[in-house]
Amino acid sequence: MTTLRIEHAVTDYGTWKAAFDRFADARRQAGVLRHRIHRPADDPRYVLVDLDFATRAAAEGFLGFLRTRVWAVPENAPALAGAPETRILEPAENSAQEPRPAG
Repeated sequence: MTTLRIEHAVTDYGTWKAAFDRFADARRQAGVLRHRIHRPADDPRYVLVDLDFATRAAAEGFLGFLRTRVWAVPENAPALAGAPETRILEPAENSAQEPRPAG
């Protein structure tokens, strides 16, 4: 699995999230298998988005779409503050731990 990580500042999270949600079909058509949105605990005006794809080519293709059709058009990215930073990540190690029962 390949992950496209996107990080950027936003002027307003609610406005940004509404714009993000408008592109749900585009993400699905591009092969996004799952997404995760994180916000730093000490900075509500910053987001980190992980988009998972089956292949690196799919991630690269969607990144091109974001650069040319979303981020380049202010109406499509109304709360974007500055230029997004992106990285395409390949897994190096994965570990999952079973939750421990309380008590």
